[in-house]
Amino acid sequence: MAVLLAYKGLTIDFQQGEGPVVRAVDQLSFQLRSGELLGIVGESGSGKSVSCLAALRLLARPAVQYTAGQIIYRKGEQEVDLLQLKDAEMRKIRGKEIAMVFQEPMSSLNPVLSCGEQLIEAIPKEEKKDAQQAKNRALALLEKVRLADFERIFSAYPHQLSGGQKQRVMIAMALAGRPKILIADEPTTALDVSVQKSILELIKQLQKELDMAVIFVTHDLAVLAEIADRVLVMYQAKRMEEGPIVEIYQSPQSPYTRSLLACHPPLDIWLKRLPTVPDFMGDQPKYSSAKAARKALAKAAPVYKQPNIKPLLEVENLRTYFPKERNFFGRPKSYLKAVDGVSFSLYPGEVLGLVGESGSGKTTLGRSVLRLQACQADKLCFDGHNLLNLSAQKLRKLRPQMQIIFQDPLAALNPRQKIGQAIEEPMRLHAMLSSKLERRKRVEELLEQVGLSANQYNRYPHEFSGGQRQRICIARALALRPRLIVCDESVSALDVSVQAQVLNLLLDLKEQYQLSYIFISHDLSVVKFMADRLIVMQNGQIVERGSSQQIYEHPKETYTQELIAAIPKGSLNPKK
Repeated sequence: MAVLLAYKGLTIDFQQGEGPVVRAVDQLSFQLRSGELLGIVGESGSGKSVSCLAALRLLARPAVQYTAGQIIYRKGEQEVDLLQLKDAEMRKIRGKEIAMVFQEPMSSLNPVLSCGEQLIEAIPKEEKKDAQQAKNRALALLEKVRLADFERIFSAYPHQLSGGQKQRVMIAMALAGRPKILIADEPTTALDVSVQKSILELIKQLQKELDMAVIFVTHDLAVLAEIADRVLVMYQAKRMEEGPIVEIYQSPQSPYTRSLLACHPPLDIWLKRLPTVPDFMGDQPKYSSAKAARKALAKAAPVYKQPNIKPLLEVENLRTYFPKERNFFGRPKSYLKAVDGVSFSLYPGEVLGLVGESGSGKTTLGRSVLRLQACQADKLCFDGHNLLNLSAQKLRKLRPQMQIIFQDPLAALNPRQKIGQAIEEPMRLHAMLSSKLERRKRVEELLEQVGLSANQYNRYPHEFSGGQRQRICIARALALRPRLIVCDESVSALDVSVQAQVLNLLLDLKEQYQLSYIFISHDLSVVKFMADRLIVMQNGQIVERGSSQQIYEHPKETYTQELIAAIPKGSLNPKK
């Protein structure tokens, strides 16, 4: 196969104002061949996305410096260095020859234009001589990316679509110019496992149908086992190793690659805790391989026994409805039943997993239980207190015992507030501890407990990585010494290596503080590792419940079986 794209010693530096130069990509070399699907894997900050954006010249100068190297693209019989092309020449390649699908479709799509209008913009001029021809081409693209109701989606706005539908629209826009190379930058990171599986299958099918070369960027090696031909592993701006997908899985040469294989929660065995990257790095690594780590950390499948004590939380027939249509006078005509007649109990020290696709009602249920969302129920009791009948003042007194960790830590923290102040604020509002000095000491203790340093008290959220920010949110939730914490997709956007550290931390804190968790996630492998019992939700209702072992080994409902089947199984046994 002919080489379409070749990176030769590419080095990229970022100049941050008066601060030091940061090396984002260091002497990177690799090749992409015609019709090949190359996976690039690594943690956040490893340089994967930056190296891909460089091929399209989407990195802003003068902050970005291409210090060394070339990116050679084979254009017909001619080879050109993309870094040396003039802007006018680069515009002829961008979109038509090389196209890109970005990680977050909602921020990539224009919210004030319909999907059809944006898709027509991406179609080359020669293929839209009149409005009808342009519309026909746009509809054909939407149909090609397997959108069943493509005519409705053509007229719809981005906010009217699900995450998976928005990502398919982005793929359709990328295909509009009939590119030879498609770069997909983390296109499935925040999607449900079932939607993720459909997007992966779509990209692989389109690659074969259109004879495209694809660069697929991800932080999850298990995802690449489903679709990739070759894999390039990056760590701290450098290329660690590269090879066919089977070789990388069966005999990884780099300790970092071994750690990535081990960090993802396995489905076939039960672990006491998850291996992390530091366990494989350094002169004296703790484990030599993913298999060795899992053998050392394996435990017997847990047998669930219902505690013979009073539940901490009791929920009966909980209902949360949102107005769907309103009449002329503004009164609701119909309702969206986000949570419809849900009942369950949670015992002290227990982890209850809540799983389901987006829109199944998981997050709404979690917020309703904490009275952060208006709801109705026959019974909603926390530690013997009826939350539905409590006055605002009494509910406020009970609030410290019920906390939540949100999905996006950056959005959950005030960018203008130092992290120490953010953790201290709930203690001040609830009059915990008698002086500011005592609260400061407590905050420093919490920072140390979640794996950060007391010296970081005066730093701002933007100075931390995603995993560190989530640790800050965990410390803030712990500040009031709660008994119940709702973890709402709290690890879904993290790298698998960082995710492993946070999951281990949550289990350690559970034992230390005798916490109870409602653990919400769309990743069933993560929930299996964390939870004692599982509740599976679909369309606002519970479709299956039971112990983690029972649900995973003997799922009864077809919906549950499909969710389990959709989980990438590539951790140690790739399909290829």
